[in-house]
Amino acid sequence: MKKNLRKIFAAEREPAKTTLKTRMVSSYYGEDTFSIKVMKAKLPGDVFKKLKKIINEGEKLDLDTANAVAHAMKEWSIEKGATHYCHWFQPLTGTTAEKHDSFADPVDTGESIERFSGKQLMQGEPDASSFPSGGLRATFEARGYTAWDLTSPAFVIRNGNCVTLCIPTAFISYTGEVLDSKTPLLRSIKAIDKSSKRLLNILGNKTVKKVIATIGPEQEYFLIDKDYYYKRQDLVLANRTLIGSAPAKGQQLEDQYFGPIKDRVISFMADVEEELFRLGVPAKTRHNEVAPSQFEIAPVFEEANIAVDHNHLVMETLRRTAREHNLAALLHEKPFAEVNGSGKHLNWSLSDDDGNNLLNPGNTPNQNVQFLLFLTAVIRAVYIHADLLRSTVAFAGNDHRLGANEAPPAILSIFLGDQLFKIMSDIEKGAITSETDKEFIDFGVSTLPLLLKDNTDRNRTSPFAFTGNKFEFRAVGSSQSISWPSTVLNLIITESIDFVADALEKKGGDIKKTAFEVIKEVLKDSKKVLFNDNGYTKEWEDEAAKRGLPNYKTTPEAIKVLADDKSKKLFAKYGILSEVEVVSRYNIFVERYIKEMEIEALTLYGMILNNIIPAGLEYQGRIAKSIEATEKVLGSSPDITIQKELLKKICALISSLSKAADELITLKNKANSSHDEQAVSEFYCKNVKAKMVEIRGYADDLEKIVDDQMWPLPKYWEMLFIS
Repeated sequence: MKKNLRKIFAAEREPAKTTLKTRMVSSYYGEDTFSIKVMKAKLPGDVFKKLKKIINEGEKLDLDTANAVAHAMKEWSIEKGATHYCHWFQPLTGTTAEKHDSFADPVDTGESIERFSGKQLMQGEPDASSFPSGGLRATFEARGYTAWDLTSPAFVIRNGNCVTLCIPTAFISYTGEVLDSKTPLLRSIKAIDKSSKRLLNILGNKTVKKVIATIGPEQEYFLIDKDYYYKRQDLVLANRTLIGSAPAKGQQLEDQYFGPIKDRVISFMADVEEELFRLGVPAKTRHNEVAPSQFEIAPVFEEANIAVDHNHLVMETLRRTAREHNLAALLHEKPFAEVNGSGKHLNWSLSDDDGNNLLNPGNTPNQNVQFLLFLTAVIRAVYIHADLLRSTVAFAGNDHRLGANEAPPAILSIFLGDQLFKIMSDIEKGAITSETDKEFIDFGVSTLPLLLKDNTDRNRTSPFAFTGNKFEFRAVGSSQSISWPSTVLNLIITESIDFVADALEKKGGDIKKTAFEVIKEVLKDSKKVLFNDNGYTKEWEDEAAKRGLPNYKTTPEAIKVLADDKSKKLFAKYGILSEVEVVSRYNIFVERYIKEMEIEALTLYGMILNNIIPAGLEYQGRIAKSIEATEKVLGSSPDITIQKELLKKICALISSLSKAADELITLKNKANSSHDEQAVSEFYCKNVKAKMVEIRGYADDLEKIVDDQMWPLPKYWEMLFIS
């Protein structure tokens, strides 16, 4: 390991020669995407117009159009060097999947030609037997289907020496059940469009044709040298360090945050961005994050479906490009204990087809009424469905982050900022203040203060914060697909928009007066979810309990909500998922939690037996020989008492490690003996995880004692500070 350190130090002294990137991004942005611009150039005019209408208005795709698009797509991708195509889909593994097929098709003459038909474009048939289904189908029922998603553009991926045409698709079972993340997202996008247009029509806006859910995920990640990564079994198998003593310096000095980006890292970032720009991913921001060797990349807002696809491409590009730079990109929520972890802030908003943000305070009375009603619908949605929203970010990795006083607490609350909070409170009370003047309360022509747009402090302790014209859902984990949280956000806000619309229609009368009456009635209970102060305090936890807000601190607690009648009926009401499909998600999430915990337990057990105890025994032997040699020279001198105490301490830690490791396996086996997966997950959470924490304590204490040259694993200070 120390030879590797010398190699890395040498690399730092003599940075690799790189070619300065001088090509303007605009000259190659989107060149690897089969975009609207490319379609217009490659397709016959009438086909292009028809395809645009199909995409924008949801008409059914006919085979003739599909054949024309498939031919153009094939010719375009072959020009890019593609030899294969794949249906790129999102099974319930949390990542993407693909099966590659060659364009080459043998003919009778012993030659081959490149073919790609409309049928091949529209539908594929990957083997679905090994993908998670949550009990929807038996393993032997291997057949599954992928269906082309016209709303997300195809693209080419350059991987190794291969170029592949990737076609975004949905994924369903042979009998029609949903087996992916994209299908429910698309359905939720359709639902919120319909309900939002209904509310806008009630408010007098009869011209809007489409309302779009837009999102922008801020992706955090760590970078470490690949040599270190492959020397740690826990990072390779569990994606986080299961043992490791925190370094003397972490992020205490806050000198990493927004600091100068090191040469090796900026070169990596530049290559990541070049690939993303070619794919049409609008990567906008890059910077150092708060922890050492932690960074962030953030895009411009996009339509939700495309943003989800693009975030998958961001994560895949980070991992792939890191390997090319002899680095490893860590997306786990907490790869290093006692060092700040990584989240993925999911910025969410609504816009109409003219680009107007519906969560933007306006300059006219009508715009302000519209803004306040949509804002109220979001507040109600998070209040009524806080438990369901919390469940979307519940998984083993995120348990290490949520509520750890470095990330949002597990209690779902909304931060509005002082001014907007006061405005909403005054409306609810019917009070007249400087923020809500008499005309405003009397439903006249007053407008909200213009300052409001820039008056929302970014409360870092809030899991769901209003930040000017959008909400920032800060509890999303850095490694997870944003599809499920986005789907549920769309769903619960759709239901709440309908609730507001129903109330307006029922009351009738002057729309402005009615609007404020509805806002007051909704806020009467929903205001309990509003909280502007420090979410990390014990006082807030106690106050939240008094308000009746749910506080699910662990995954097994949080995901149970998916199996209850309230959740099943909500998904079914809007056609997002059937009740059976909702329960399948619950089963998959429970099963995944158990598997991840089991992998961690077995990995830790192996590391203790194969790495840590042998290193401890070797150092113990060295100390014993030193004591023996010293006693031969000095006799039983009191000066060697300290060495003997050190030897006893090492012996005790090794003994404790050995005993605790055996107990860990006993607990794991006991957990897996049950046939009730919810009970198994709770046992892992309460007992197995606690034993792993105990083992880590012994191992980390031993690490502080054993000779640095003898310790078998890269240490935190090496991984985090040698770039």
